[in-house]
Amino acid sequence: MSSQLVRGIFLALISAVIAFPVGHFFVEWAGWTIFCCGLGLQMLFHFRNFARLDQWSKAPVVDSSLEGEGAWDGIFGRLYRHEKDLRAQIASRDDQIARLFAAIQALTDGVVTLDLHNQIVYCNSTAETQLGLVLRTDRGQPIVNLVRQPEFVAYLDTGDFTRPLTLRSERGEDRVLSIYVLPYAGTRRLLQIKDVTQSDRLDSMRRDFVANVSHELRTPLTVLSGFLETLQEYDVEREERTRYLSMMAEQSSRMESIVQDLLTLSSIESAPPPENDPVDMVNLLDKLRRDAEGLSAGRHTIVVETDGQGDLSGSEPELVSAFGNLVANAVRYTPTGGTVRISWKASAKGAEFAVQDTGIGIDAKHIPRLTERFYRVDRGRSRDAGGTGLGLAIVKHSLNRHQAQLEIKSTLGVGSRFAVHFPANRVLGI
Repeated sequence: MSSQLVRGIFLALISAVIAFPVGHFFVEWAGWTIFCCGLGLQMLFHFRNFARLDQWSKAPVVDSSLEGEGAWDGIFGRLYRHEKDLRAQIASRDDQIARLFAAIQALTDGVVTLDLHNQIVYCNSTAETQLGLVLRTDRGQPIVNLVRQPEFVAYLDTGDFTRPLTLRSERGEDRVLSIYVLPYAGTRRLLQIKDVTQSDRLDSMRRDFVANVSHELRTPLTVLSGFLETLQEYDVEREERTRYLSMMAEQSSRMESIVQDLLTLSSIESAPPPENDPVDMVNLLDKLRRDAEGLSAGRHTIVVETDGQGDLSGSEPELVSAFGNLVANAVRYTPTGGTVRISWKASAKGAEFAVQDTGIGIDAKHIPRLTERFYRVDRGRSRDAGGTGLGLAIVKHSLNRHQAQLEIKSTLGVGSRFAVHFPANRVLGI
């Protein structure tokens, strides 16, 4: 039996004890009046607290002033504690949900949740960027009304999500997306969108690389095979045989150069970071000048300019190879009578090694791809100059290992300038 009921019975008995003698010995109606007044006071007391409870229930708040008298004080106290605990649980749940949404927003993959009718329920900012969505206005819209590429619409309609959909953006961006559809909560769907642009480019580069290697080796192999077949099947004169053998040796040397450059590129890519050995730039520049003069054989003017006495920190063989490649290219692609200018500038802010020529120049559309493996502006001219198509790729990787940036500027018919910028921490003696 609750304390509230015990108290009510107790107060009713007191009222009866007082009312009975008054009604029995004096006036009957007076006794009943006293008894009814006692019950009425109890009802008024309970009605007052009940009214407070009713008012509070319409707008529950955690209010420590919510107190009652007697048994009502315990009721209000329990309601206060319950409301406080409930609000704490709600706040904790809201915090967890907020952290979950923050985590979804931080994902590098796009996330879109769809309802039973493929209408957008939620998407993170990554998905907004990838698909061109705006959650604030697109919530509740069918996703096929916003992403209208036929392959995407067909992919959702088929319902076969065992394999992801590869989608190329039509929004003027060279972007490739891989879309996974994951069923959840019954028939609802979650779209996970991965940006595989870089992976797609690497796959494309790998395919191009294999095709280019095959193409570059096929030409000399075809020449060798043809001459060998001729020498085996026909009796040729000694002078003609000597000419054939000379051309075969030339093609064999070309294949050897390609293989050697491939091995060099592979070793650079897989090698540990370069040692931070001091590189004497005075001696290096002198060596580059002598090599350029030897390759030029007096056909060009070779100029060396220096500004600052700083040296470099890094791998001397790699830097000699990279710089020598730039100088050799300048000599090869500069007509007789032209000038090749080698410059070195060093300061506390960094250093610059540059090779400038007055050669044939390069069309601006080719410059972004010059450091790709086997990329050639003019295949015939490159082969005539003795290049393998891997030189600038080797230069790029060697310089990246030294935190250096290659800057290329060129004008057709005027010349080119290849500048290498080194950070301050690679410069010594300043």
